[in-house]
Amino acid sequence: MSTLNRGELAAFLRARRARLSTRDAGLPEVGRRRTPGLRRQEVAQLAGMSIDYYIRLEQGRGPQPSRQVLSALARALMLNGDERDYLFRMGGEAPPQPVRPSRAISPGIRHLLDGMPATPAYVVDAAYNILAWNPLAVHFIGDLAGHEDRNMIRWTFRRSPTDVVWDDEHFVRFTRSTVADLRANYARYPGDPEIESVVSEMLALSPHFAQMWNEFDVEVRGPMLKHVSHPQAGQLEFECQVLHIAETGQRLITYCAAPGSPTEEAFTQLAARGVW
Repeated sequence: MSTLNRGELAAFLRARRARLSTRDAGLPEVGRRRTPGLRRQEVAQLAGMSIDYYIRLEQGRGPQPSRQVLSALARALMLNGDERDYLFRMGGEAPPQPVRPSRAISPGIRHLLDGMPATPAYVVDAAYNILAWNPLAVHFIGDLAGHEDRNMIRWTFRRSPTDVVWDDEHFVRFTRSTVADLRANYARYPGDPEIESVVSEMLALSPHFAQMWNEFDVEVRGPMLKHVSHPQAGQLEFECQVLHIAETGQRLITYCAAPGSPTEEAFTQLAARGVW
């Protein structure tokens, strides 16, 4: 058990509050501010506590905050893992155990995959191993049943450095976003053997991966427009949407075509053909 350090906790809260803007916190910008950062009442609102209680914390007064209060403050102040651990220690509590990524697919996620027959969809873990997919996704990632290596990072970077895909700006942009997301997972799950295995292997084998990794881009995957030349359906354009499953570290990746577009029609025709 750590010892409560009221002065350090108060100073840390003030410093981190000053670092955040209303835009960072998703709050409306109202009026001109004389000092940078969020107001105390805004942090209290985001953390779901009274303004009086929060003021006492920033002034180094009051009782020791509970683990629930410290967790709420960590979310409100958008702390990273190291900052959250520091907050807990200064608050007199042991830091929470880090959540470990999981490769188990829940029944709800499986049902969600099966409920999108006209949308290619698949699930990857934090190391980008493909865990599950629906039939339409097979037309884009192949039929992985019986394949031991289902890792998207390895597939991508085992290509020859002279492969023409590395001249395709859409491919490179999508690949950079994947590497930036992998680095975010690398920090979120320190010591995870699956992630470390992929990173160390690709650093040794792929100059392209080493270059991107060493640029230190860190960004959790978000939606991105993707262009694909499909051998059966021709040129396709769709939005690659990513649903983050926080409790497992997994991502549900879907290829969403615009309503009424040629790509939507192509998806419909591919779905009618069934799995290869």
